[in-house]
Amino acid sequence: MSAMEFRQQVKQLTGQLAGRALDSELQAWLNREHGVGSPTYSQLRQSCQRGVAEGWLCEREAAGIRYGRIFKPDKELNGFSVDVVDMNDLAGPHHRHPNGEIDLIMPLDDAAEFDAHGAGWLVYPPDSTHFPTVSKGRALVLYLLPQGSIEFTKTGVTP
Repeated sequence: MSAMEFRQQVKQLTGQLAGRALDSELQAWLNREHGVGSPTYSQLRQSCQRGVAEGWLCEREAAGIRYGRIFKPDKELNGFSVDVVDMNDLAGPHHRHPNGEIDLIMPLDDAAEFDAHGAGWLVYPPDSTHFPTVSKGRALVLYLLPQGSIEFTKTGVTP
């Protein structure tokens, strides 16, 4: 598996997301069509695990979080950037999603949750905010950000 093969997997998905509203309907559709047990989920999970093990994903680390933006937004990815984080029982920095955020939650420990959600897809609408939090173990989370938009707050406050 290479970063370019991973890009092709993500490209197939983002082609289906182009122009869709980031809302609860999209979250339901993603979990129905590409959720746990689907070929998409299985392939992305396997690729992310392998990418982390091989060092081309989550190549940076700060405050106990391994992370990295593997692809900047571009036309081929329908304007989405692609980030992957590796977190274990901690909260990340508070931030805002000007254009929304699509998350694929991939627990590495069975009980692990991201923002109180288990394995599968979570969609944040435009202008939402949160402290990204993994609890009950370790998880990988793939983030798709329209136009790569994310704004970190300067409060330094943790939940």
